[in-house]
Amino acid sequence: MPGPQSARTPFGVMLSAMVTPFKTDGSLDLDGAQKLAAHLVDNLAHDGLVINGTTGESPTKTDEEDIAVLRAVVEAIGDRATIIAGVGSNDTAHSVNATRAAQKAGAHAVMAVTPYYNRPSQEGIVAHFHAIADATDLPMITYDIPKRTGTAIEVETFMRIAEHPRIIANKDAKGDIEAAQWVMARTDLAWYCGDDALNLAFLALGAAGMISVVGHLVGDRLVQMAEAYNNGDVLLAREINTGLLPVYTGIFRAQGAVLTKAALADLGLPSGPVRLPLLDATAEQRKQLRVDLAAGGVAGFTA
Repeated sequence: MPGPQSARTPFGVMLSAMVTPFKTDGSLDLDGAQKLAAHLVDNLAHDGLVINGTTGESPTKTDEEDIAVLRAVVEAIGDRATIIAGVGSNDTAHSVNATRAAQKAGAHAVMAVTPYYNRPSQEGIVAHFHAIADATDLPMITYDIPKRTGTAIEVETFMRIAEHPRIIANKDAKGDIEAAQWVMARTDLAWYCGDDALNLAFLALGAAGMISVVGHLVGDRLVQMAEAYNNGDVLLAREINTGLLPVYTGIFRAQGAVLTKAALADLGLPSGPVRLPLLDATAEQRKQLRVDLAAGGVAGFTA
C-alpha cells in the first residue's frame, strides 16, 4: 500500500472520511471529488482517505455511484495516499459484493461498519466481518460506532475479530476509552480515533492516528499535533488540540457532512448539497460555523 505505513500505523496517521461532492442538481461531481481528494492529500497532509463512508453519504448513493467515486479518486491520487473504500452495510452479502467491486476499482483497503438496525449478536458481528475479510485479499478496518448502529463491539468480540489476518485496524467512534485500552492491550489491531474531540486522548493511549471529519479543514494541524505528541512534546500537542476545540465543536453542531460541506463551499472547494434525508446548513448554521472556524484559526475564516 502507498503512504507512510508501519505495523503500528498501517494506513498512516492522518486520514479523513471524505465527503462526496455533488453538483447543484444532486448528481455526482466526479471532477470535484478528484479535486477535493488531491487538495486533502497535497495540501492538508493526508496519508489516506476513506471514500464512501457515512460522511461520504453512502446510505444515499447507489452501488454504481460508489464505484464511480472510488475510481475517480484512485485515478486522481494513485499511490500518493491510501484509498480505503467504505463497504459496510447491514447485509453481509451486499458488503461482500461491495468489497469485491472495491478491489476491482483499485481500492487499497476496505472499511466496514458494524451492521446497523438489525442488531446482530456478537457472534453475528464476528461472522459478518470475517465474511467481508474473506472476500478479497485487501486489508480491512472495522468501524465501531454504536450511537449510529445500535450495537457496540465488545472487547472479547474484538479479540475474535482480530484473529482474521486481514482485519488489521479499527476505527473507534464509541467513546469508551476503557474498552479501547483493553482491546489495544490484548490485540495487534491498529487503533484509529473516529471521534475528533478525542484525537489527542487516543494518541496518548497508543492509537495509530485518526480517521477524521475536521481533517477536511485542519488535517495539517492534526498531523502537527500527532507529531508533537509522538516526539514527546506533550505541551505543544495540548496547545494545538486546545486551539482546535472550536473546530471540533463547530463542525459537529449538526451532522458532520452537512457542516463540512458548508465550510468547503465557503472556501471555494468542491462540496455541493447534501442528499435527503440530510438538509443543507441553514443561513444561521453557516453564520455560527464561520464564527467557530474563525475562533479555531481555520485559514480562510476571519472573526
